Amino acid sequence: MATTFIDKARITVRAGDGGNGCVSFHREKYIAAGGPDGGDGGCGGHIILQVDDNLSTLMDFRYKRKYTAEKGVDGSGQRKSGKDGKSLTIRVPRGTLVRDAETNEIIQDMSGDEPYILCRGGKGGWGNTHFATPTRQAPRFAKSGLPGESHDVVLELKLLADVGLIGFPNVGKSTLLSVVSRANPKIANYHFTTLYPNLGVVYVDEGVSFVMADIPGIIEGASEGAGLGHDFLRHIDRCRLLVHVVDVSGCEGRDPVADFDAINQELRQYSPELAQRPQIVAANKTDIMPDDTLLAALRAHVEALGYPLYTISAAAHQGTRELTRAVAGRLAELPPVTVYEANYVKRPPKVDMSQPLDIHVEDNVYSIEGPWLQRLIANTNFGDYESRNWFDRMLRESGLFDRLEAMGIRDGDLVSMYNLEFEYQH
Repeated sequence: MATTFIDKARITVRAGDGGNGCVSFHREKYIAAGGPDGGDGGCGGHIILQVDDNLSTLMDFRYKRKYTAEKGVDGSGQRKSGKDGKSLTIRVPRGTLVRDAETNEIIQDMSGDEPYILCRGGKGGWGNTHFATPTRQAPRFAKSGLPGESHDVVLELKLLADVGLIGFPNVGKSTLLSVVSRANPKIANYHFTTLYPNLGVVYVDEGVSFVMADIPGIIEGASEGAGLGHDFLRHIDRCRLLVHVVDVSGCEGRDPVADFDAINQELRQYSPELAQRPQIVAANKTDIMPDDTLLAALRAHVEALGYPLYTISAAAHQGTRELTRAVAGRLAELPPVTVYEANYVKRPPKVDMSQPLDIHVEDNVYSIEGPWLQRLIANTNFGDYESRNWFDRMLRESGLFDRLEAMGIRDGDLVSMYNLEFEYQH
């Protein structure tokens, strides 16, 4: 049974909600007024992404599409805070791009070893202990926890390889990879033997090595989706150098010059920038060519375009050492593997303010709750001046301040919204 290679997946992730605060009063024999002792709710767990080098595909995400972290536990009496929810770590292959499903913007490039918090858990609500003051000694209210962040994302695997082997099917790319590295790709004498990319580490000299990827055979029309090439062209995107393998034996009746031009045309149609990537041409199967007519024609063609050409026979292990040394020398002159910069900008949430808020007044404290207010606070960065202004503007547009004034609120009265408190100023 053939292995399925999955290199793109859409998933939904949700961090845990915060636990609710507790309303409780200290009860003990011989103590008449123990006071409030309600504990805070625990924070919800995060959704964390972590690179795992034991993974090579996104196969796991084909069968599971929704991931949810644990909720925080509610607070309890005796000032006991609820337990924080357990964070959920999602392991992905190195080189996975995380994109926003709606805008396709890059959220994070999972190429390093540092974990990345994709969604943050909601903060726990305050217990009634927080609301005790000299004039309000027995607050009978606490706060609900805030919801955790949620996101629909697309995971896209772009291999982290220095060198990409390109060329038509059956030209010897898998054989070359197996000879120069410790990779063990499936090899057979028919087209599309390689159904998914193979990676191998090539050791050239002491302290000199590079990662080579065998990309499944590209054919004419690949950039429009023909053959297998359309699915795997993205894996060449990070490669610093391309090794273009061409069959010069003539055993299949192919023209090496036409093959070389056809593959480069597919690269140009897929990505003009990719077509400009440095290339080294490897003329393969020289051990079985009847004469050097096809080789001479290819050499004249590619060298006129400025590409160096090396003659090899991967199956006979001829010329492969010289080729890998040339590749290592060229890589030493090139910039490192591309790491994509995040360009995702978090948008303000769409808030439906049609549902009325619940307002309770006790000892000049106006306690306000409601689903849309909960979401609004969870999505506001109160450390940022513009975010605070946006939050204030949303409250004014909702008519909340007009409603508070109609209820008799005065300057200096306390407004309590979940884990946010401030004195009202007209």
